[in-house]
Amino acid sequence: MQTKLLIAALCTLGTLAARADDALAAVPTTNDEILRATAAAPLAMQFHGSTPADLSAWQQSFAAKLNELVGPSTPPKQWTIKTLSTREFPDYTREELLLEAADTQSLPLYVLRPKRAGQTRFPILLCLHGHGDFGNDSVAGVDDTPERQKAIRQSNYDYGRQMVHEGYLAVVPCFNPFGRRCDPALRASKTDACGVEFIRLQFLGRTLIGENLRDAKWALDYACARDDARPDRIGCIGLSYGGRMTMLVTALDPRVRVAVISGALNLFQERIEESAYACGAQVIPGLLKYGDTPEIGSLIAPRPAIWEVGRRDPLIPPAWAEKAAERLQRAYNAAGMPANLQIHHHDGGHVWVGDTAVPLLAKLLKGE
Repeated sequence: MQTKLLIAALCTLGTLAARADDALAAVPTTNDEILRATAAAPLAMQFHGSTPADLSAWQQSFAAKLNELVGPSTPPKQWTIKTLSTREFPDYTREELLLEAADTQSLPLYVLRPKRAGQTRFPILLCLHGHGDFGNDSVAGVDDTPERQKAIRQSNYDYGRQMVHEGYLAVVPCFNPFGRRCDPALRASKTDACGVEFIRLQFLGRTLIGENLRDAKWALDYACARDDARPDRIGCIGLSYGGRMTMLVTALDPRVRVAVISGALNLFQERIEESAYACGAQVIPGLLKYGDTPEIGSLIAPRPAIWEVGRRDPLIPPAWAEKAAERLQRAYNAAGMPANLQIHHHDGGHVWVGDTAVPLLAKLLKGE
């Protein structure tokens, strides 16, 4: 009898435990709530106008909000220049520089200057890098080890070097927290440096993307002050995170006349809903209350922009890319210059291509 009672009690406890597990399973997780809120994000400042005046008014309002969300991004007014190295190649010179200013982290950058008989001033091309162990080295064509050669080969990553061959003053800054700017302890621990540095900067009221926007604008300020530069002819190009930054820099800096944005035609809504992770270097706190990447890209209109999209790029889901392109096109249509937006679909993956970019850059920046 006692055995039967014990068995009955255990069964009851088991049933109660199962019911408790079921109840706990029904409690939404943090991720469940984030996904729900992301799908229902207000995007309250999307552009819905149809005229140049509509677009201009919206751009002024959204740019102000975007600057507020990005946080501090103003470059220093004064700085000193330290030359770290200079290397001569048959048709260009590569300078490795360090910009230093009070109360601002020093900025490493390369400047690649063409050697052209009879030509002393060149259009400026700001060439921005993405993720990777070597920071801006790959874009500048630093290939003195097999590992660096492989990184360049995989993504056609040396577009700074490619563009100096085309006759541009290629300016290649190093972003945080990549290359030599990555903390050695973080690198050694294999910790996600983007996430760590984003969180730390938040305590200071700053964002990682804001720091990198400042540095891109700082590099451009420096380039415009050079005697061998044409500050009236400026373009910006980049792959992956470099594409994301090309979008942001061009959106918020009217000096840039043309942008080539590679491997970045996706939305933050999509990154949250469909991807395991979106790095801290891309986070703009509160953005989805007001818009997403198509809205940032729409600030570029009516200036020409090429968005390179690889058909085999796993980071750009086609359905989301189509949504982004539709919203971008709305801005260019309203500006009366629909052809200034080009979505270049190529058969590659997450790589820089440049097939349509090179002739467009030559037309707009060199007058060819």
